[in-house]
Amino acid sequence: MPLLPPFVQALDQGIHAIDTGFHREHFDAAYLIVECGRVAFVDTGTNFGVPRLLAALEALGLAPADVDLVIPTHVHLDHAGGVGLLMTHLPNATAWVHPRGARHLIDPRALVAGATAVYGEEEMARSYGRIVGVPAGRVRETADGMTVELAGRRLQFLDTPGHARHHHCVWDERTRGFFTGDTFGLSYREFDSARGPWLLPTTTPVQFEPEALKASVQRLLSFEPACMYLTHFGRVGEVARLGAELLEQIDAMVALGRALQDAPRRHEALKHGLLAQYVERVARHGCDFTPGRIAELLAIDLELNAQGMGIWLDRERAAAAS
Repeated sequence: MPLLPPFVQALDQGIHAIDTGFHREHFDAAYLIVECGRVAFVDTGTNFGVPRLLAALEALGLAPADVDLVIPTHVHLDHAGGVGLLMTHLPNATAWVHPRGARHLIDPRALVAGATAVYGEEEMARSYGRIVGVPAGRVRETADGMTVELAGRRLQFLDTPGHARHHHCVWDERTRGFFTGDTFGLSYREFDSARGPWLLPTTTPVQFEPEALKASVQRLLSFEPACMYLTHFGRVGEVARLGAELLEQIDAMVALGRALQDAPRRHEALKHGLLAQYVERVARHGCDFTPGRIAELLAIDLELNAQGMGIWLDRERAAAAS
């Protein structure tokens, strides 16, 4: 067994989780799959995570030329911001992306502009760097149900909207696990308890669609997976329990949003309401955290979930008025 860097965790059946170092440790993962000496990456993190991905290859005795597939689950920058830069190091790889995301992978200007509107120019430079496009000839669009092989290992794509319309999940038959991106929520290891992992849904601007997200989660569960490989963060089991809790929380978010549709300072009210939900659920899960500590660990998610909910509420109101 090779000596791996501390940011690489060997799972099983050739799968490795790589902590990309985004924001904090154990927040953002990329996955490396090895099959008969050939390699696939699923999600990449940002540009600043690319050195870790290349170091993981080297530690496993693999070369950049051994990588055949780079698969972002969707084109949000914490998942795909590093794809273009990584591809410059991988002479034989093709990037496999949802058809709604392909143009953004090739020409990231609109994606960068949208992210800059959310985060601001200073944060974009600090967290993401300069986003590099992928040559169109190296990009492949996926379709719902299609498969691609990594040295004979079948990986199947499922169209999974709800978090974003450009989201697909990747089914690995070998381990009966899905690489879920953001569709199956977030599960940070700090919240593990004697009951196991805890998770929460993630919306983010601008395409949160709760009914579509519930349908996507239910579709993943219909495969009866043994595990889920989450970008945020790591492999989790107990899939049926987590899936039921995720669906329940999506319903709770919808109820909260509709109750606060016309609230003064709605964004802050949504954040406060979400935090109250998380505090109650984390306590029930058996974690002895103060509300302040929960707010600290989930600060980014509280902000983005409130933003995503606000945009969904406004879109729903506009649709009702038209």
